[in-house]
Amino acid sequence: MSTEQVGTPNNVGVGGAISLRWAFMLITTLFFMWGVSYGLLDVLNKHFQETLHVTKAQSGLLQGAYFGAYFLVAMPAGYFMSRHGYKAGILAGLALYAIGALLFVPAAMVNNFMMFLFALFVLACGLGCLETAANPYATVLGDARGAERRLNLAQSFNGLGQFVGPMIGGTLFFSHASADEAQSTVKITYVVIACVVIGIALLFKRTALPDIREAEEVSPRHSGQTLWQHKHFVGGVIAQFFYVAAQVGVGAFFINYTTEHWQGVTNQSAAYMLSVGMVCFMLGRFFSTWLMGRISPALILAAYALINIVLCAVVMLGMGDISVIALVAIFFFMSTMFPTIFAMGVKNLGPATKQASSFMIMAIVGGAIMPWFMGRISDTSSTALAYGLPLVCFAVVLFYALSQRKSQ
Repeated sequence: MSTEQVGTPNNVGVGGAISLRWAFMLITTLFFMWGVSYGLLDVLNKHFQETLHVTKAQSGLLQGAYFGAYFLVAMPAGYFMSRHGYKAGILAGLALYAIGALLFVPAAMVNNFMMFLFALFVLACGLGCLETAANPYATVLGDARGAERRLNLAQSFNGLGQFVGPMIGGTLFFSHASADEAQSTVKITYVVIACVVIGIALLFKRTALPDIREAEEVSPRHSGQTLWQHKHFVGGVIAQFFYVAAQVGVGAFFINYTTEHWQGVTNQSAAYMLSVGMVCFMLGRFFSTWLMGRISPALILAAYALINIVLCAVVMLGMGDISVIALVAIFFFMSTMFPTIFAMGVKNLGPATKQASSFMIMAIVGGAIMPWFMGRISDTSSTALAYGLPLVCFAVVLFYALSQRKSQ
């Protein structure tokens, strides 16, 4: 086996601490890479509306294929890692990521929407493996008391990737006069991504990562309970489903909403504004990581959910540039939700951590469902009204945060 066998994270020596630190640094590169992929996805949504002439509801199928893959692959990935460890799961995820990115080449050559959906599905299967591995791995690379902060720090680099993605897409995908030129640019972009991913996979292959499986053998709070008897886990899965539905929905129709409600804004300018939202997302994660050293994660989660409920209401009112600014602000307060819910949900689950992680990643399927419903509302009524659905989702997150606040 190429991984190092280490004891519990709390008991490692100086060499073990260095090993854990290096492992954590490597893991953050994964968070960045799937952030880039997700940032490009929202730009592709509008891009395919323009080049392939699909409706908003049909373009929502991009998110359906993308996050539906998470639902299907999470459980097999969890079982695979239970047998072979986190490193094997990471390598499998990177391989699928690269294959999916390369499938953009034949999809662009025939200019077929269904083939693009398939390419995104394969790519997202890889991302599902990576998230199933990297999220819990980040939480156990150190003291359990710092799990929320550690995962928020790693996820901050995911926010950086989500900023870079729309910048790349806005610059390249909307800068061509013809659809053929635009699709060629999409193809080249994903080939470059595939090459980067292959390089990262080789780095992981050559690196000995700490194997934390022994550290998960005993947990004082597990005490024979089945996974579904842990209320914080069950609530976390439900909250994660609705949170991811909200996050994906907010981003999927951002460009549509911005061009419809801010006079004179083009698709390219709206894509850049989406990057501004992602900057807010990234800054929110860094700020929240610092704030968690002073305020409980559950209280922060509750406050952010309440603020986003108000901001969604402003977006629904469709008050021109004011509502667009409110839409951008939502990203800041979404920033900490995924890692905080995840860390709360899988905390102190002992040997069930990998299985719990699989269910938490499966909950990402909320992102596959939401865009279609928002697209239908946008097609039949208005994009502004569609943002009522994320509002309801943030209310569910608020309920979970308050329940966890009471239990702490």
